[in-house]
Amino acid sequence: MVHQYKNNGYNIVLDVNSGMVHVVDDLAYDIIAMYENNNQGSIVSAMVEKYTQPQFMSLVACKECKKENFTDNVESLVSQILEVMEDIEQLKKDGALFTKDVYEDYIKDFKQRSTVVKALCLHIAHDCNLACRYCFAEEGEYKGHRELMSYEVGKQALDFLIASSGNRRNLEVDFFGGEPLMNFQVVKDLVKYGREQEVLHNKKFRFTLTTNGVLLDDEVMEFANLEMSNVVLSIDGRKEVNDKMRPSRNGKGSYELILPKFQKLAESRNQNNYYVRGTFTHNNLDFSEDVLHLADLGFKQISVEPVVALPEDSYALTEEDLPILFDEYDKLAKLMLERKIAGEDFNFFHFMIDMTGGPCVAKRLSGCGSGTEYLAVTPWGDLYPCHQFVGIEEFLMGNVFDGVTKTEMREEFKMCNVYSKEKCKNCFAKFYCSGGCAANSFKFHNDINDAYDIGCELQKKRVECAIMLKAATEE
Repeated sequence: MVHQYKNNGYNIVLDVNSGMVHVVDDLAYDIIAMYENNNQGSIVSAMVEKYTQPQFMSLVACKECKKENFTDNVESLVSQILEVMEDIEQLKKDGALFTKDVYEDYIKDFKQRSTVVKALCLHIAHDCNLACRYCFAEEGEYKGHRELMSYEVGKQALDFLIASSGNRRNLEVDFFGGEPLMNFQVVKDLVKYGREQEVLHNKKFRFTLTTNGVLLDDEVMEFANLEMSNVVLSIDGRKEVNDKMRPSRNGKGSYELILPKFQKLAESRNQNNYYVRGTFTHNNLDFSEDVLHLADLGFKQISVEPVVALPEDSYALTEEDLPILFDEYDKLAKLMLERKIAGEDFNFFHFMIDMTGGPCVAKRLSGCGSGTEYLAVTPWGDLYPCHQFVGIEEFLMGNVFDGVTKTEMREEFKMCNVYSKEKCKNCFAKFYCSGGCAANSFKFHNDINDAYDIGCELQKKRVECAIMLKAATEE
């Protein structure tokens, strides 16, 4: 499978199955588009017809002798066409173009292997001091009641993770909410317990924290810089955008309260190992302005993501919004290139892509591992496939005391991958998005093996921009 597109002046050819990216001129781009389904004569005729039009002649004139005679120029063009076709055929033989998909049988075999748990999302607090309008957790309650996780439940969750991790040494725990800093003492106590268990069980915990910043202070910053591998700081961008969607319970905006704290934390971490993480909605389709606003405030690690909301929500993204959002991603990519040249670069999470191989094949085919390698834990110890399924009773998988009791659900999630989803099988982005989010699929289609269509379109555009940025910065 080959995917071709043009972006910011670059002609890009992605060989999907090998992951090879080729930046080519116009002639090669057009020949590749015809190569698999046309014979040599048809390709030569089509290229001659197109490139002997006046607007193209300068592109194919003999570079050495600068011939002006029309016949000579056509002969030069045919020679170039044949040369390009030889190059394409060599790339095909080398496994760099038009490669076959050899992964479908592999992933089926891989999924038959035993699974270990390697990551937990600890819902340390089902409560929040903000009232974000788009919150899937319903102000931290997750369709249930407000509650803080006790140390005993958290301790059992870490014991469950250790016991379920097999021979895997590196384990991940995200302190999540609601707002986890509303239960900060338990966070500290659990990190201390985890560090003690590392020595006893030959494990290594990577702790992370997601916070809205309201309770962020010097004590929390000092602790986070000592113990947290990554910190996610929630802010939506410009003041008017953030305060519209992220007010406090009394309706007052949060921007002015959290911004100086976030700036201080980012600097204290040397602008690494954190993200300012925002959400854009139908209310701010010009989200690139929010990304740039955060960059202008000094942040170097930025993620601004599309809201996932049902059509009845006033802030939901619609299909009619897509052309605007595509232009915004293109605009952002172009501006990021300009800033990089000017020495003012920053990282945008959705444009960060590893072209050297990235995660293992199984990971690229099956995604985040929700319901298998990754589980969410409620304050009272219930286990769900991920934080977005919490509160949906049909997805209750067990608890940290008894383990996973609904093993059939684990098997269902285990087999969820790009080949179990009809929309993903022939998608050029499947090895980059890994089939998308199972929770979003369920939210829109009541099926974890479907895909959220608007999210898919935006993901494909982000992949295209990310590849273009790699091509532009590494040429």
